[in-house]
Amino acid sequence: MRFRYTYILVDLAIIAFFIAAPLLNKQPWFLLADYCIAAVLAFDLAARAVAFGGVRKLARRPIAWVDFFVLLTLLLPQYLFNLGFLRVLRLWTLAHSDLFWHSFRKGRHDDTYIEDVTKAAATLVTFLFVMTGFVYTGFLGHPGLASYVDALYFTVSTLTTTGYGDVLLPGTSGRILSIVTMLAGVTLFFRLGQAVIRPRKVRFPCPTCGLQRHEPDAVHCKACGTLLCIPNDQD
Repeated sequence: MRFRYTYILVDLAIIAFFIAAPLLNKQPWFLLADYCIAAVLAFDLAARAVAFGGVRKLARRPIAWVDFFVLLTLLLPQYLFNLGFLRVLRLWTLAHSDLFWHSFRKGRHDDTYIEDVTKAAATLVTFLFVMTGFVYTGFLGHPGLASYVDALYFTVSTLTTTGYGDVLLPGTSGRILSIVTMLAGVTLFFRLGQAVIRPRKVRFPCPTCGLQRHEPDAVHCKACGTLLCIPNDQD
C-alpha cells in the first residue's frame, strides 16, 4: 500500500508539472525534467506490459494509448511541442485507472460516490486544460491572447458561458472552438453536478441478477428482490 500511495503521489506531481509546463518551458532545467519524467513513464508502461502479459494485451486498453502518446511528447519535445498540452490527459487516465481506486477501497465493497465525483471532476479539469492548450498553441499572438494565462482565462469564461467578450478567437475555427468549449463545458458541469447530488451507493454485485450498485443499507436487490448481505459499519 505504501508503494501504491507513493506511485499515486509521484503521478500527481507529474501531472502538476504538465499543467505548469507552459509557464516553465523557458527554464534551463525544463528539458532535463522532461526527460526524467519520460524515463519514469517508460518504466511505468514497461511494468504494466509485463503485468498484463505482453505489449499486445496492454495495447487493447485505450488508457495505455493515451499514456504512450504522452511519452512520445516527452521523448520528442522538439517535434511534438505544440501537442504537449495533451500530456494533461494523464490526469484522466489516473482518475480512471484500476490501481488508483483499488488503493482506496476498503472491505469487500466500495463506496461509488467519491469515485464518481472524482472521475467527473478529473474529466472537467482535463478538458479545461486541453482546451486551454488548443487556444494557446493555435491563437497565441491574437488580440487579447498574449500568454498562457490569457488562454486559460478565455477557456474558463467560455466554458462557464460567462462570455465577457474581452477576448475573442478570430475566424471560423475560433468560433467553432468556442462553441465546442461551451457545449462540452455545460455537459461536463452537468455531469459533475449529477455526480455530487446523486444518492450515495456502494458497489456490491447481486448474486442473482448481477446489479452492481445498491444503497449502503439495502436488504434486498431492487431489481430482482434477492436478499443481500452488504457489509457496513452502521450500528
